Amino acid sequence: MATSTSFSYCSSLFLSILIISGFVFAEMVNSMGINYGQIANNLPSPDDVVPLVKSIGISKIKLYDADPKVLKAFANTGVQFIVGLGNEFLIKVQDPAQAQNWVKSNVQAHLPATNITCIFVGNEVLTFNDTSLSNNLLPAMQSVHAALVSLNLDKQVTVTTAHSLSILETSFPPSAGAFRQDLTGCITPILNFHSKTGSPFLINAYPYFAYKSNPKQVPLDYVLFQPNSGSLDSGTNLHYDNMLFAQIDAVYSALAALGFKKLPVHISETGWPSKGDEDEAGATPENAKKYNGNLIKLICQKKGTPLRPGSDLNIYVFALFNENMKPGPTSERNFGLFKPDGSPAYSIGLSVSNSSFGNGNSSSNSGSGSGGLVNPITPSPPGTSSSGYLAISSAAVTASPSFLLFTVFLFYCVKQPSF
Repeated sequence: MATSTSFSYCSSLFLSILIISGFVFAEMVNSMGINYGQIANNLPSPDDVVPLVKSIGISKIKLYDADPKVLKAFANTGVQFIVGLGNEFLIKVQDPAQAQNWVKSNVQAHLPATNITCIFVGNEVLTFNDTSLSNNLLPAMQSVHAALVSLNLDKQVTVTTAHSLSILETSFPPSAGAFRQDLTGCITPILNFHSKTGSPFLINAYPYFAYKSNPKQVPLDYVLFQPNSGSLDSGTNLHYDNMLFAQIDAVYSALAALGFKKLPVHISETGWPSKGDEDEAGATPENAKKYNGNLIKLICQKKGTPLRPGSDLNIYVFALFNENMKPGPTSERNFGLFKPDGSPAYSIGLSVSNSSFGNGNSSSNSGSGSGGLVNPITPSPPGTSSSGYLAISSAAVTASPSFLLFTVFLFYCVKQPSF
């Protein structure tokens, strides 16, 4: 296992770049979260990931487990964390003692140094059509919440679960959004739980998959936030010029149809792959650049959706890194904004000499099926883990190349028209 050296990180250069660009960089993306998956055997150590995340201004991270190495590395950074408890633990944590042990080991042990604000119990459980999972989802959520209450942590840490958009039976037009009838019996009690505990409703929304499944019928500009004629929702007379916002408003409509108009909706995953198989339409670096760049631009505008213009979007982009051990088609391994060496996953229009991420290779373990290290149920000791718009002299570049590249990328996204 190679040892990775931390980034050289020059705050004076960072400030200079911000002054040149005319923007406070962190302000541009502090409404954006990132998914930090670890199903790979070549990722940098969490200690080396910290300066990358800080340099691109990300203030929120979603983990698919509660990897102690990651949580320890981000201590005292102020970054907010959502941690995950995998589907395989749904039965076990219904035991109050097991739930309390998990919360103590994976949450309480890292507080207050690491800012953990939410636990998502299970991932896309209801769309597996497996009653052994779906019947155990809410009891597991309730048990984990009860453990937080018993430890006086429920005011700072909420409990939720993440859903696939396929829990919707109807998503277009957005005003007709409705949950699948066969899932209503499971979803309604979960929504009551959210309403009672004040936790957000998480949805994974990918316009990419809609385009991939029907590229001849779905306009590419519509899914990439490009200029297009859009569509009119006859039910509300609202105009939609991108699919993601239509999907989000369909979720709001589905919630309202069940009487839950005030529940906050967070987009726990969305993104676009930079590479795919021959039959994976649209999976290209150019399209990934357009989707993620235009999405960041929209997040920065803080305008909300047509149905909820004043709402905070709370979007978590998928994902931080390409993950080389994810199963499935090639696209699954190429959703990252960055390669494991810290360089951007696709060209963003600035030529800077390459250097390795942290001057080393991986020092992290490969992820579990849920996205990282296995969550222990029993107690364990904590802490076991130049077309560019800025002209920068190469002699002055002491920060990481990925930091400079991504700074220019976001500056380009915000200042220019849609890609």
